[in-house]
Amino acid sequence: MKHPITVIQINRHMYRQLCISLICFISFSGSLASERQGFQIPRTEIVPIENSATGGLYELYIKLPNTYSDGSEDEYPVIYFTDADWHIELLSAAQEYLLEEVILVGISWQKDMPTRLLEEVGPHVSRFRDYTLLESSNADRQSKYQFGNAGSHLRFIREDVITHVEKHYRANSHNRSYFGYSAGGLFGSYIAIARPDTFKNYLLGSPSLDGDIPYLTELLEKSESSPAKMDANIYITHGSLEKGRQGYIDQYIALLNSIGDETLSVSKVQIEGSHQTAFPMTGVRGVTWLSNLINEALAEQTEVTFRDIAPLKLEFVDASPADLNDSIPVGVLGHDASDRRRIMQIAHEIADQKHARVDSLLIAHKGKLLFESYYLRGRRNMPHPQASATKAYTGLALGRAIQMGYMTMEDLHRPVISFLTDLDKNTLVEGAELVTLHHALTMTSGLRIPEGTLDELEKNPKQLQGQGLIQAYFEHSETITPQSQTFLYQGTDPSMVMHVLETVVPGSAKQFIEQEVLTKLGITTFDWNESVSGLPSAGSGSAMTSRDMLKWGMLVANKGSWQGEQLIPEAYLDIGTNKVIHIEPDDIFFTNSVVTNPGYGYFWWQADLEYDGKRYFSRSAQGGGGQYIILIDELDLMVVTTGHDREMRPLRLTAERILPAFIK
Repeated sequence: MKHPITVIQINRHMYRQLCISLICFISFSGSLASERQGFQIPRTEIVPIENSATGGLYELYIKLPNTYSDGSEDEYPVIYFTDADWHIELLSAAQEYLLEEVILVGISWQKDMPTRLLEEVGPHVSRFRDYTLLESSNADRQSKYQFGNAGSHLRFIREDVITHVEKHYRANSHNRSYFGYSAGGLFGSYIAIARPDTFKNYLLGSPSLDGDIPYLTELLEKSESSPAKMDANIYITHGSLEKGRQGYIDQYIALLNSIGDETLSVSKVQIEGSHQTAFPMTGVRGVTWLSNLINEALAEQTEVTFRDIAPLKLEFVDASPADLNDSIPVGVLGHDASDRRRIMQIAHEIADQKHARVDSLLIAHKGKLLFESYYLRGRRNMPHPQASATKAYTGLALGRAIQMGYMTMEDLHRPVISFLTDLDKNTLVEGAELVTLHHALTMTSGLRIPEGTLDELEKNPKQLQGQGLIQAYFEHSETITPQSQTFLYQGTDPSMVMHVLETVVPGSAKQFIEQEVLTKLGITTFDWNESVSGLPSAGSGSAMTSRDMLKWGMLVANKGSWQGEQLIPEAYLDIGTNKVIHIEPDDIFFTNSVVTNPGYGYFWWQADLEYDGKRYFSRSAQGGGGQYIILIDELDLMVVTTGHDREMRPLRLTAERILPAFIK
């Protein structure tokens, strides 16, 4: 799912801190060396433990979080990792900067192995036995190392290690993670298939899967090893120079995907370097991935709202986005004429909040997601409030109804009130019949309701239920004339569109949107509030993940086609996402010297983005605070942003900084 080169960016503040820490550590270690003292990792203890089945002696390196002894009864997520002697320092440092509120549990190699083997091979000799799945065909090697005892070691971890940790520490049994590299990654690959319920999250670095795929395939086919729901997240990495290993990893991922389990999420990421040099970044990037997952899980458990979510301590920047099997093709930033350096500089600036409070920035080029980044309140799997971008989704849902035959393109020019049979037409304002669906979609209905009137009406919400809301609009508006039907951005017009949708589709508008639009796009994690009328809110009130925003944009860019199925008529999008209404530059907030010639379609905006003397036509769904889906067709480019700052200017950022990276 990845490509020959990947780029991983770390906050330069973090990099500076790590460097300073390393320098201090070296100096400190030097002074200690002269005194012949050992170095200890703070808040870390070594606990002897016996394998109850074999009698083998191991040690657990347990590092507790800073807040563990603060008197609370909170339970903490736990990261278990093999090869403890090799990994404890890296994971401890990454934890301090990226994921403070976890318990680290390192599982050592067996300490009481035969002296001859310890002297000949080293203290790690037991890993050949404990982490491998198959016996060696070489009888002498098999006799010496006892390969193929992963099953026994898994029982030790489940029955002895985890039992001990959860008995003696405030460990959250529902939030366990595993980290393993090389043979440890192979062992984790085995656990994920043999007993996937052992851990919730699996971080498998460069797993040594050579020759083990047939065994794992056979294991998966056994009924006792194929649970109905795996309910796990698996993150697999490999070095860009590990050419031979990539094929085995791809086979393993294909094996996992063959399960067809919606509760299983598999991501593959390429780390620049060889098997050896890719390890440090695998640890840092893996802990970043775990940080996002664990923070999201904690937010779900405590029902944290978007407004209350803690800002990310470190931005997540991915120039080789993971393939999440979510129907979004991925690529690598730096290929296809893109300029990686320019985009990475933008990411640094966003992290330093030089572009207002940005929560996410995603860039797709030529149909592939090449860049994915999250900051502050942004999370990959958490829906972000969409504000007025909800209007664009409402308009696309209407297009879906046309595609399915519940309406025709000619119906766009029918009066809105002709669809709404529950209205009392005798009490409507003069000119109500002039308002067509086309007018509502372009914010040119001509409705002019005196300020404060709707606030007063909402004090008695019962009268606004169902079509009562539209009744109130047409009863309290000033007279509607062709002269009054000019562009005015207001919430009344999208509400009328939602009520028409409710009338024409079978069931309800809510069911229709979920079943015929969101489900078709594979959008399962979302929110969509109800308005006072009881229908889905049309002007604002939805929440989508940034990747799902990308899907909406892909649907429009692909002229209404999704996965080979025409969801929305191309003719509808030709009208609705292009300029129907010309807007004077002074009448809209987003224009400036490089964003000009604004217009409006069916809840979609248009503008020219200028760079180096040339103008590029753009279409965009927009929501206040920075929720944008921007399409530049000439460059086959899409930019998605989320934020929580009225000063965000994504169109200007795209024109001045992003376009240059994709212009040949």
